[in-house]
Amino acid sequence: MPVVLDPDAAAVYRAFLEAGRPAYETLTAPEARADYARARFATNPEPPDLPHVTELAIPAPQGAIPARLYAPKEPRRHDGVSPALVFFHGGGWVIGDLDSHDVVCRQLAVEGALIVISVDYRLAPEHKFPAAADDAIAATQWIAANARELGIDAACLSIGGDSAGGNLAAVVALAARDGDGPALAGQVLIYPAVDFAMTHGSHSEPETSVLLTHSVIRWFRDHYLNGAADIHDWRASPARAASLIGLPPAYVLTAGADPLRDEGAEYAERLRQAGVSVATRHYPGQFHGFFTMGKLLPQANIAVREIGSWLKGLG
Repeated sequence: MPVVLDPDAAAVYRAFLEAGRPAYETLTAPEARADYARARFATNPEPPDLPHVTELAIPAPQGAIPARLYAPKEPRRHDGVSPALVFFHGGGWVIGDLDSHDVVCRQLAVEGALIVISVDYRLAPEHKFPAAADDAIAATQWIAANARELGIDAACLSIGGDSAGGNLAAVVALAARDGDGPALAGQVLIYPAVDFAMTHGSHSEPETSVLLTHSVIRWFRDHYLNGAADIHDWRASPARAASLIGLPPAYVLTAGADPLRDEGAEYAERLRQAGVSVATRHYPGQFHGFFTMGKLLPQANIAVREIGSWLKGLG
């Protein structure tokens, strides 16, 4: 479909091109991580001040998983517990960390008036599939089991993430439904990667190869997966799950200039057909990754506010 970037998105894209940053596929994973970390200072808005930001170490079979808990100034409840969102950062399972998504997690805590716990799952290629999925599932289970100690209402626990983090949130929702628990109130899928087959139309449109280019996606895939067989595993490609019935309510965000656009939209429709309550929001003039760029892109801050409002509606 024709894609025309919004003026502010087009300006940001031009600035990235003029900066001459190397393409990730020309870098090693550590080099790409460092480059991504530097870029956030130019794109992230000012971090909201919060009364409590606490570092956590979540016990897991393969070693402690770092995490960070954000408590809002004005929680919506005053009975000692709060709704919560477990958040998984984007970055193609290769880059990103607690700091890369620190600001957006603070924003979500404020806008959703809830606790946010950001999970720093293991990255590829040092830890290939299913390491990130295993960490996401284990962290969510531990948070639910220790909800009272964390100040969380376990009955109001949601999950979410952007891009690769949206993939992990979708995987956790499926695993929870299928017996690994816990019960989840909702799932926030921000331009999620849900099908490693990468055969949807938006994966081949020239207009969608903006920042997250088609070649970069393949670079991420090859770092994360062990081989072609992993494509068909629902823990890598949640869209490959046999059924989506019984999953928690979902908020699915897509962007027009995004290779993942069509698979995200199709996943939302499949959720609806499975009887899941789904809210969708499409930003036709934005590119993949815009959600964390609130310093430069006003629509990123609108997206955070709308997701916060949706989370409030879960109870």
